[in-house]
Amino acid sequence: MTVTDTYQRPIISLRISITNRCNVNCFYCHHDGILPQKYEMTPDEIHRIAQVARGIGVQKIRLSGGEPLIRDDIVEIVSKISSIGFKDVSITTNGTYLDKYADDLLEAGLNRVNVSLDTLNPETYQFITKKDYLEKAKQGIIRATESDLYPVKLNMVVMKGINHNEIWDMFNFCKETGAILQLIELLKTDNCPDNGFIDDYHYEMNDLEIELADRADKVKTRRFMQDRKKYFVDGGEIEIVKPMDNTQFCKNCTRIRITPEGKLKPCLLRNDNLVDFIEPMRQGKSDEELKKLFLEAIANREPFYDQCH
Repeated sequence: MTVTDTYQRPIISLRISITNRCNVNCFYCHHDGILPQKYEMTPDEIHRIAQVARGIGVQKIRLSGGEPLIRDDIVEIVSKISSIGFKDVSITTNGTYLDKYADDLLEAGLNRVNVSLDTLNPETYQFITKKDYLEKAKQGIIRATESDLYPVKLNMVVMKGINHNEIWDMFNFCKETGAILQLIELLKTDNCPDNGFIDDYHYEMNDLEIELADRADKVKTRRFMQDRKKYFVDGGEIEIVKPMDNTQFCKNCTRIRITPEGKLKPCLLRNDNLVDFIEPMRQGKSDEELKKLFLEAIANREPFYDQCH
């Protein structure tokens, strides 16, 4: 039976950050709200965490980082997790290692993949990431779609003056490869206050949503994904992901996280209510005792927007 928090939100998804290492250096990255890393969890430890999560009704696992495919044991990790019997096992990646791993990950039990790619322009890619890996990322996306990982979603953080004029180019690339485009509105950092970074690069997508609604052959509302809409346009699919520090995101949040240090993180945008999981597990605590730590973290889930509004 799925556990709910005190706001009656079911906990159906666990995101496990398996590393804080990354091979690119995107200037807007907020590192998934995680703290500086001291060590990485082993595949067996990640497997145990997933087993306990399954015991409280978690149905979906997503592996993230950093860049999760930077770990040379990533296929083993996916294999161990998929053996538990989750409804869905996915990975968020920058795509630069997908050409190498896509087939093996599919065979290990990975269901789908989200690829972060903000531009198809080599100079813009190098400006954003400080690396020259664009072709590797594009080839990784193509390999993922060819390997029958489905769906392959392409996450594009839209930034004013940098890549906002590439939206339809990216949409056409996704149509050609068989991927789904997710347009991500820039996430506010430093908790609640606005800052110059947001002022400089934030791109308002309300007008785009109106255009999409007008052009779409069909529109689907995703209830457990912040009630956001999926637009079916000219044989392709587009979703717009609004910033996470808002009422709609919090109202429909069904996710809890594990940091690379093995701490349960009830809210993406907070670091003051973490629950240590890895040390009790290493001390030999039973599954029932570890389950209580999950329930403690879930009890700590308080909508972040309450602090801002």
